[in-house]
Amino acid sequence: MMNGAINNVGDNIRKRRADGQKIVGILPVYVPEELVYAAGMFPVGCWGGSASISKAAKYFPPFACSIMQIVMEFAENGVYKDLSAFLLSAPCDTLKCVNQDLLTACPDQKVIPIIYPQNSKPEYSVRYTMSELAKVKAKLEEIAGEKITAEKINDAIQVYNENRLAMQEFYQVAAEKPGCITARQRHIVAKSSYFMDKAEHARAVRELSQRLREEPAAAWTGRKVMLAGIISEPAGVLDILDELNMYVVADELAHEARQFRTLVPEGIDQMERLARHYQNMDSCSLIYDPHKSRADLIAEHAKRNGADGVIYYQMKFCDPEEFDYPWIKKACDEVNIPILNIEVDQTTLSLEQVRTRMQAFDETFS
Repeated sequence: MMNGAINNVGDNIRKRRADGQKIVGILPVYVPEELVYAAGMFPVGCWGGSASISKAAKYFPPFACSIMQIVMEFAENGVYKDLSAFLLSAPCDTLKCVNQDLLTACPDQKVIPIIYPQNSKPEYSVRYTMSELAKVKAKLEEIAGEKITAEKINDAIQVYNENRLAMQEFYQVAAEKPGCITARQRHIVAKSSYFMDKAEHARAVRELSQRLREEPAAAWTGRKVMLAGIISEPAGVLDILDELNMYVVADELAHEARQFRTLVPEGIDQMERLARHYQNMDSCSLIYDPHKSRADLIAEHAKRNGADGVIYYQMKFCDPEEFDYPWIKKACDEVNIPILNIEVDQTTLSLEQVRTRMQAFDETFS
C-alpha cells in the first residue's frame, strides 16, 4: 500500500480530482497542513524527485538546492497541473525565491506562503504566527469554497497527531529489532505519508508496527547507524547501507523524523494550537537555534539507540545544513560516535564515490 502510494501519485491525484476533491501541493519544510485537511482538500508532498535540470535553470543558478530545482523543473513540465494551490514556508533563501517562481511557472495555481517569525519563542511570535495562519486559512477557504470551522481544525489536528504518534511508535519498534526492515523500506514508510490520507497512513503504519513487534528478534551482526540531514535521497544510497549490512536505528531527517517528533499541543483556540506547534519545534537547521541544540540531540539520539555511527546527508548547496555540521561533528566526537558526511544531490546519477566513502566508513569499525 505505502509503496503503491509513492509509485502512483499521479493516478491517485487524478482519481481524487475526478471525485471532486481539490489538491494542494505541500512544499518543504513546515506548513500548517492541518488547515488543508480541515478544508476537505488533499495535501500532497512536493519534495523534488528524480529528474535532470533543464527548464529550471532560468530560475536558479547551478549552485541552488536540487530539491527546489527539481520542483521548478516539474512545475515547468506540467507535473503539478492537477493541483489547485501550493502551500509553502520560506525558511531558507531558495524557498523565498520559489514563492515567486511558482507564480510564473504555474499561473493557474494559487501560491499560499506562510512567513514564520525568525524567533518563534517569545509570546508575541505566537500572535504573529496566528495572524499568518489566519491569512492561510482565508485563502484555503476561498479555494475550497467552504468555511474551515474550529471543529474541523480540531478534527484535523487529531488525525495528524495520531499519524505522528503512529510514526513515533514505528521508529521505536524498528530500532528495537535490527534487521527487521531495510533502509529503503523504512524510508518508504515515512515518504508515503506525503501521498496518503493521514488517517489511512496511520492505520497502515500501526499495522506494520504490530507485525514487526510479532517478528522474532534476530541476532544482528552488522552496524547500526543514525541518519541526519534533509532527505535520504537518492534512495540508492539506502541500498548501499543494506549492501554494507548497516541498519538504520534512528534518523533526524527533515523529510522524515523531524516531521513527526512534535505534536500539536492541547488548547482551546485551534489556531493558537497550530501556532504553538511551530513554537515548540526545536533542533532543526531551518529554525532559529542560537544554541545549536540540534547537535546535542543528534549525538544523544545516536547514543540512546545504540548507533555505531552517524551518516550525515549533506544536501549539496544547502547552507543551513552546512552551517550546522561543525557543531554536530563536535557533539558526536564528544560521545565517541563516528560521523560520516556525504554530499548528496537529487540529480546525482552515479553513487560510486558515495559507495567508496561508505565502505571506508564501515571499515573503520573493523
